[in-house]
This record gives sequence, C-alpha cells and structure tokens, in this order.
Amino acid sequence: MALLVEEMEVDTPDSDRVPVTIITGFLGSGKTTLLNHILTATHGKKIAVVENEFGDVSIDDALIARNSHFTDDEEIVEVLNGCICCSVRGDLVKILEKLAARTRAGELALDGIIIETTGMADPAPVAQTFLVHDEIAEFARLDGIVTLVDAKHVERHLNAKKPKGVVNEASAQVAFADRLLLNKTDLVKPRELERVEARLRGLNPFAPIVRCRQSTVSVDSVLGIHGFDLQRALQASPQLLNVDALPTQHDASVGSVSLDQGAPRHMRTVLPGALDLELAQNWIEELLHTQGEDIFRMKGVLNIAHAAERFVFHAVHMSFSGTFEAPWADDEPRQSKMVFIGKNLDGAALAASFNDCRATPESLQAKAEALRFALGDEIECKTGADEWAAGEVVALMYRADEMLPGLVAPYKVRLDDEGGHGHAEGRCVWVPADDEELIRSRRRRSARLRPPPHVCDPNDHEHSHDHDGDDAVCESCDGHEHGHAHVQ
Repeated sequence: MALLVEEMEVDTPDSDRVPVTIITGFLGSGKTTLLNHILTATHGKKIAVVENEFGDVSIDDALIARNSHFTDDEEIVEVLNGCICCSVRGDLVKILEKLAARTRAGELALDGIIIETTGMADPAPVAQTFLVHDEIAEFARLDGIVTLVDAKHVERHLNAKKPKGVVNEASAQVAFADRLLLNKTDLVKPRELERVEARLRGLNPFAPIVRCRQSTVSVDSVLGIHGFDLQRALQASPQLLNVDALPTQHDASVGSVSLDQGAPRHMRTVLPGALDLELAQNWIEELLHTQGEDIFRMKGVLNIAHAAERFVFHAVHMSFSGTFEAPWADDEPRQSKMVFIGKNLDGAALAASFNDCRATPESLQAKAEALRFALGDEIECKTGADEWAAGEVVALMYRADEMLPGLVAPYKVRLDDEGGHGHAEGRCVWVPADDEELIRSRRRRSARLRPPPHVCDPNDHEHSHDHDGDDAVCESCDGHEHGHAHVQ
C-alpha cells in the first residue's frame, strides 16, 4: 500500500510565502479571458504567470504577453504539449523552483503566482505540488483554486461517458474548486442557468458561485481569497497527498491538432502566406457546421492579407467569435497558427483545407471569375437606405487603404451622378459584396462572350492609392455596416 504523506510543516509563515492561484476550467470556459482581465486590472501586484497549453503550438502567448504590464519573459512562462497535472508536471516543478531561486537571490519580489491549466487538467495533482515538495512549500502557498464554468456547454461535458479509470475532467475541476465562476451567463436562459447552478452545488456544496459574463469579476474575488482547505480538498481527492498515486488518466479519444506557419520547414504541414479573409471565415464556418460537435476548442491568431492587425478567433463547439485586435509588431513574423482540441480530428485534412484559404493570385482570379458582373457592365449600386444610383463597373477585386482590414471589394463602380455615363467626372465608390441587395443589373445586357476579367491586384501600390478622386467607400454601408464579415 502506498504511503500517505501528511501535510508538511514549513518554517516560513504564510505571510512570507507567495500566494498561488490555480485557474482551471474545461476547454473554452474563459480562463485566458480571466487571466487577461487580471493582468490588465489596476491592482499594483507583481504577478508571475505559468500558462499551460494542451497542444504543441503556443497561442495564448500572443494573447497574454502583450496585455500584461511586465516585460521580463521569465515572468510569463509557457508549458506546451501536455498537462501539468500529468505528462509535463515535472516542468511545473522546475519552473517553480526557478522562481523560488530568483526570489531568494533578490531578483524577484512577487505578490502572487497564477497557474492557468489546460482545459483537460485535473487540478488535484497540480495542487499536490505545493503540499509535498519541500522547496516549493517553503516558497509558496496554495491560496485558492478558481474554476471557470461555461454555463452553455458544461452539462455536455459533465455528462460525457468516460472509459473505466479515466477522469471526467470537467467534474474534477468543479469538485476541487475553492471558488466557481459561472461564466457566459448571457448565453443561457434563466431556468437553464438555475439548473446548471444546482448541478454545480451537487458536485461542490462548499465553493461560492459567482455569476459573470466574459470572465469579468473583481480581482479580489480571484486573488488573495485564502480559499484552499486541505481537509475539504481531501474529501474531493482522497489520494491528494499520496506521492505514489498513479498520474491522471485522460480520455485517449481526445487529442489536439496544431497548424503553425512558423514551424520548422520539415515539420510544417501548412504553407506560408497571408490568408484571404473571406475564404478563412468560410472555412471556419464550414468546420463548425460539420465538425462542431467534435471540436471542443479551437483558437488561433491569423495573418490576414491587407490587414495590419492580427485576426484572433476562439470557438467552443459551434460558438465562434473573432475580431481584429492589436497590430503586428514591426519585428514580428506575420504567421498564422491555431490549435484544435477534440475528437476525430484529421490533421492532414485540416492542413489541406487551411492551405486553400491563402490569398494567392490564383484565388483572387477565381473569385473574380465567379462575379456576376464584368468590367464595363452597367449596373445600379445602392447608395443609401432606399437609394440606388446608376453606374459602370470599372475594376474588379478592388482594394484601397481606407477599407476595413482584410476586405477586398468585388467591384469598384463609377457612378453617373455628375457627368453622365462614360464621363470621367463621375465619382467612384466600392461595393463590399457581390450581393443583389447592394448591386444589381441596370438593364438587360446583350448576350456576349465576356473577356477574361481584369483583376485589380490589391498588392499593387498604384491601384491601392490611386482613387481617381473617388470616395473609396460604398455609401450603402457608410464604410462600416457591410465591411465586417462575421461568422455566426
């Protein structure tokens, strides 16, 4: 029988030990959003962050490091390709030992440590690290385990059937929590929310439940809560202090696929190059429609052609959000990378379909050939809520600097509103989509063979800046309404 180790006594008083907060929660529950909220809040605390990624590609570094107040890379440390509760637990120990050594040497004066686990982590082995390792226990104390709960999807994961001996990670995270943050409450109905909350209390009647949206809570409800209780933790995990206990067994059917344009060439499955915004969003939408049930989590940072900003997206099952965020740094490689976590993931198929989203001359030509109108066609363009103006198509696949990030307009139109048809005095606008609600035929055209479409290369400096005095904006959307393409 394995020896059960008692909680070790430490010489350092609690007030002199660095408080540690473990942030856990199933995939897509909002852990990174909470971490960003804490790091950007005004609290005056010096915090070290240990961030764990299930896959082998770092995504959250692009989302966390730029938002923090710190510049020392060693204060935000990533552990990749496994869970710190089992396969890469030794890495966590080494990181904490290094932080302890730097603190003793006077290089660091930490007010706290935050450990963000993967969505697949069992928090008990992570907590054990602070109870059975002499050096770490003298340096730091476990202040509390905060579990994020996705109100919309948690029941699906709590109900998931697991093979014998395999932990249900979602249940373990709830049961072991010192505080539960019931997140995304705006996505469920009140009756459903009450049912979820009752389910959580059944698994853990001791942890306070805080309802929130977008992981927005007071920092005081997460840090310095003095929430960890060893005796209560032992009720949830009787083997907590057993150093010889078997490591957590995860569901082998759940895996990850990483796509990274910055990977070494011999390891790269995706081709380099910027992505076409429309093709990329259609690709994501199709993935969620066909494989959403099996995709527990999907997130990435994309390099979109004709956009100075990164496109950052997140998806949980069929729920998607994506937006342009901070600009790419001048010395930063503009490379797309993403991670998929779920079941039945085909890495080769994902890589191949991703490659089809790149912005190439061929893809631009194909989009131009699929347009309804050709150069010289006489059309009507919507210029107001109920207003249409006659004009002529003068360019296909048009791009100007004034346009929204990533947008290449299918049409540039010269209106007949000033000089009449055929006169150069007509002002020019661009039409953001090949949509009957925005652009339509003015009259029946004679049957004729169209010449190959002349495509305006958006990368051509001359085309991008020579507007011929045009507004470079489709007045039907005031430059905004139709410029954003959102995946639902």
